[in-house]
Amino acid sequence: MATTTKQALALLLLALLPLSTLCSRAGPSAHRSHAPKHSPPSPPPPAPTAAALVRATCNSTTYYDVCVSALGADPTSATADVRGLSAIAVSAAAANASGGAATAAALANGTATAQAPSGADATVQALLRTCAAKYVDARDALSAARDSIAVQDYDYASVHVSAAAEYPKVCEALFRRQRPGAYPAELAAREEALEKLCSVALDIIALLSNSS
Repeated sequence: MATTTKQALALLLLALLPLSTLCSRAGPSAHRSHAPKHSPPSPPPPAPTAAALVRATCNSTTYYDVCVSALGADPTSATADVRGLSAIAVSAAAANASGGAATAAALANGTATAQAPSGADATVQALLRTCAAKYVDARDALSAARDSIAVQDYDYASVHVSAAAEYPKVCEALFRRQRPGAYPAELAAREEALEKLCSVALDIIALLSNSS
């Protein structure tokens, strides 16, 4: 009889409990639905881009900004490897040498936009023609350097680039000895730019030599 009474009381208690209470007890805890989930694995790092290769290569040169500017100006640098970048650097130097030859010839002939040095006499004109020839020699040496790079002969490529950087210095030395103060500013700027471009090319060629 006592057992029957306890069962009846239990049923009555269950009937009086709110439905929400029963659901909260019967169902899973609400906090469990917010349990932290495992983060997805991080994606692999992106492969190095062409621009990254240019920056990494130029970081190994003496003139980083000159290097980035010269290589970035050539659209083929987007798909070039380090050997291709060295050829681009040599080509940029060759373009400068060609411009130097044209500038010196125009000054000598009086056809340049900028005038030849004041009081330019026959000696100055002869010096300017010599400068033009020296820049042509520099251009030809850089052309030979490109050929050497193409066959992976980096020692000869370095020799040719080094020679190209020296030719304009002959021009300046001649002016300093025969007509001090008459060295044209345009040629001085060409000489400085060519020296930096040749330095960049030599540094990149050195990378190739060390990796071969």
